[in-house]
Amino acid sequence: MIKNDLFLRALNNETVERPPVWMMRQAGRYLPEFRALRDKYDFFTRCETPELAAEITVQPIRIVKPDAAILFSDILVVPRAMGIHVELKDNLGPIIPNPIRTMEQVNQVFVPNIEETLGYVMDAVKLTKEMLNDEVPLIGFAGSPWTIFCYAVEGKGSKSFDTAKGFCFSNPVAAHTLLQKITDTTILYLKEKVKAGCNAIQIFDSWGGMLSPEDYKEFSWQYINQIVEALAEETKVIVFGKGCWFALNDMAKSKASALGVDWTCSARNARYLSGGKITLQGNFDPSRLLSPIPTIKKMVHEMIDEFGKDNYIVNLGHGILPNIPVDHAKAFIEAVKEYKN
Repeated sequence: MIKNDLFLRALNNETVERPPVWMMRQAGRYLPEFRALRDKYDFFTRCETPELAAEITVQPIRIVKPDAAILFSDILVVPRAMGIHVELKDNLGPIIPNPIRTMEQVNQVFVPNIEETLGYVMDAVKLTKEMLNDEVPLIGFAGSPWTIFCYAVEGKGSKSFDTAKGFCFSNPVAAHTLLQKITDTTILYLKEKVKAGCNAIQIFDSWGGMLSPEDYKEFSWQYINQIVEALAEETKVIVFGKGCWFALNDMAKSKASALGVDWTCSARNARYLSGGKITLQGNFDPSRLLSPIPTIKKMVHEMIDEFGKDNYIVNLGHGILPNIPVDHAKAFIEAVKEYKN
C-alpha cells in the first residue's frame, strides 16, 4: 500500500482533505543535484542507465517533496526504439538527422519488441519503486503519437511544425500509417511500464495546440484515445495537451481519469469545457515561480479555490523552467500542503 495515496485518490474522484501536487519536469535542471549528474553523463546515458534514471526520479521526492514521482526518461526513447535515429544535445534539443518525408521511409519504421529495445526503462521503473519504498505513487509517461510524429517528420523542434503538418495534408496515407505505428508501439510500451510498477500514466501532447480543432481530431486525438482505451482497464491515464483547450470536451468523454490544463485556460473555462466532473490537473504558469515566495503561495491558494479542492491535482501548466530557484519550487509544493478549505 502506498503511504501517501492522495494523488491516486484524486484520480479516483474521491473527496480529499487537500488536492495532491506534483510538477511536470520536477526531476530536472532546476535542481543542483540533477545538474551534477548532467555534467557527468550525456542525456541518453541518463535515460538508459536504470540507476541514474531512478536516482534522478527520486531526487525531487527528497528535496521538494511532491505527492507523486514521475519517472525520469524522455518521450523520444519511443522513436529510437522504432528505428528512428535521434540525437539529443543539451541546449539544442532533439535532432533527427534523417527526418521522415516519404512513404518508403515510413515503411522502414517498425513496431519493436519492447523488452529488447526499452527493457532499460522497465528496469528503471522497478529500481525506482524500490527506492521510493511505497512513499508516493510513480507516474510513467509517453509522448502523444502526434508529438512524436512532429519530431520524426520535422527533424527538430519548431515553433510551428509546418513541415510535419504539411506532410499530413499532402501525404495523409503515409502520415496515418506512421501515426498508427507510433500508437501501437506506445500502447505496448505503456502496458509494460504498468506491469513493471507504474501507478498511473500521463500522455504528453506537447504540440497538439499546433493543429486546428478539426485537424486535431484526425491527427492527434483519435490516436491518443486509442492509447487511453487500451490502458484504462489497467491503470489511471492523464492526458495533457498543451494549447488543446478546444479538445477538453472530447477528452472528457473518453476513459481518461484526468485532463491536464495549461496556464492559458482558466479554471472556470476548463471546468465548463470538460463538463465539470472529471479530475483536472494544472495550471500554474511555470514563469510565475519566479515571483516572490509570498506571491506564489497566495496565487496557489487562489488557484485551488478556483478549481476546487476535489477532482483536482495541482501542477504547473507546463514543465518547470531550469532557472527556478529550488526554494520557490518548494514554496509551490508547501503552499498546497498548507491549503485550508
